[in-house]
Amino acid sequence: MIIFGIDPGYATVGWGVIKSEKGKQSVVNYGAITTPKTQRMPERLNYIGGELSKLIELYKPDAVAVEELFFHTNQKTAITVAQARGVIIYIAESLGCKLYEYTPLQIKQTLTGYGRAEKQQIQYMVKLLLCLKEIPKPDDAADALAVALTHAQTNTLMGNTRI
Repeated sequence: MIIFGIDPGYATVGWGVIKSEKGKQSVVNYGAITTPKTQRMPERLNYIGGELSKLIELYKPDAVAVEELFFHTNQKTAITVAQARGVIIYIAESLGCKLYEYTPLQIKQTLTGYGRAEKQQIQYMVKLLLCLKEIPKPDDAADALAVALTHAQTNTLMGNTRI
């Protein structure tokens, strides 16, 4: 099974592709879609959509796993990230992908066994579980791989959380 994980954002969208076979996961590729601060928001959203379409068509995933938003304080950032997440969901759905979402708590719990794990702990577990020499960079790509790993490890155990 090919799983495409996404860490939503508008300045940076992390993405990671893993292969999951017989309970073992391996990295196919990962990276980030970045948008210039100088672009207007509609241009940034259009660019994210276009780049994501290319990536999904390239890797042809069996599932797309997206991190749900969790914002405690900064509502302005929440709105712009939500707009980008809307584009991400639209693109995946329009390309016929099976779409799933996971909360930050679910991701932390799945990878570390502790729902309040720190970012560094998640990144370390991504490195460990995928047998990588170093933590993937940028951080957004490591986060996207964490989302993909969460799907690989929980989808068959807990049932689908398809959106």
